[in-house]
Amino acid sequence: MSPVPVERGTKWERPLPAPDPVSSMFWSAAAEGRLLIQHCPECGERQFYPRAVCVGCGTTPEWEEVSGQGTVHTFTVIRQNYARPFRDQLPYVVAIVELAEGPRMMGGLTGVAVEDVHVGMPVQAYVVEAEEGVGVPMWRPAA
Repeated sequence: MSPVPVERGTKWERPLPAPDPVSSMFWSAAAEGRLLIQHCPECGERQFYPRAVCVGCGTTPEWEEVSGQGTVHTFTVIRQNYARPFRDQLPYVVAIVELAEGPRMMGGLTGVAVEDVHVGMPVQAYVVEAEEGVGVPMWRPAA
């Protein structure tokens, strides 16, 4: 898999993810430019968000690197948010992206005017390094 671009050196002002024993691999891989989901070695189910067990059969899932390619499944435009730092970013888009590999992932969609976002829009993941060793996947229109 080709790596997902990582933006480093930007000041992250949003709340930080809280990696736990189940999700820590996801956040650290993202900081390295790798986008991970889980897959089940027993039933083949792919899933996101990270869980301790497969949602299909209860087996312990394994990590799988994915392409970062996807399409907008649905989205919302946030026009009111009075909390810092979000109020300085209005309006902004939060999208549910259907990955080429199947599962859906939520994240901010940037690099496009809010009125141009649409369901079915091809997007590509990129990562913002929130702090050392923790990357947050985001989305932008595919080239």
